[in-house]
Amino acid sequence: MRTRLVLRVKAHARVAFQGELGAFSQRAGTRIFGPDIDALPCVTFDDVFDGVTDGKADLGVIPIENSLAGSIYQNFDLLVRHPLEAIAETYIRIEHHLIAHPSSRMGQIRTIYSHPAALAQCRRFLRRLKHIEERSFYDTAGSVKHIRESGLRDAAAIASADAAKIYGMKILRRGIEDNRENYTRFLGLARKGVFAQGGAKTTVVFGLRNEPGALFKALSVFALRNIDLTKLESRPIHGKPWEYLFYLDLRSDLNSRECRNALRHLREMTLYFKVLGSYPTF
Repeated sequence: MRTRLVLRVKAHARVAFQGELGAFSQRAGTRIFGPDIDALPCVTFDDVFDGVTDGKADLGVIPIENSLAGSIYQNFDLLVRHPLEAIAETYIRIEHHLIAHPSSRMGQIRTIYSHPAALAQCRRFLRRLKHIEERSFYDTAGSVKHIRESGLRDAAAIASADAAKIYGMKILRRGIEDNRENYTRFLGLARKGVFAQGGAKTTVVFGLRNEPGALFKALSVFALRNIDLTKLESRPIHGKPWEYLFYLDLRSDLNSRECRNALRHLREMTLYFKVLGSYPTF
């Protein structure tokens, strides 16, 4: 049984996400915040962050990591630049389907649209098709919307079952992804201070002096307190070649004594330090 939502979200909260209605991010938002949200589709990830920061949206949902493709670095960078914090996370299994106009048949399809990542994740299926042109699109669900609005009978899209349902389209082939162990981790976002922080995981970012043993010493503050580190990622600092920020996921609650002491110890060693969120998993 999935954990019940513990965040107090107002009815019809506006939740921003990148993509069109039917995107996997919308499904993540529904899982985190409940079915009564007002979905706010955005063209880019920057639009999601700006929308929540400026108050056009109450909340946001972003993908942060995929089990096959790895981290979504742009969103790590945006987390540092904006006054937002993670308030929840969830994991969505990515199931890709071939979707077309209700009157279309498989033999008619000559063009397949989707996001480049989705096309790459369905490579074995696509290689079996003859005389098919692949076209990259900005969003999986958006490619379904495009085919529907353009009335294309010889085109299909790779997207979610949600997108097929929303746009009244037909699934020609189900489960065409190469790897069934394809999951994306999503974060729910809010403006800082709106929700109480705390949960199973805490994410921080920090910068260190470039000196021998600096990273070893920084990580030792968690080992000394038996805090499990689930992810460590480095990202270049824009405008400072060969200098890096380190992103760290801890399996620890910010409100625990061990976590507070570890982060206080870490802060003493760093040139830059920011807690990006401490949150439950749904």
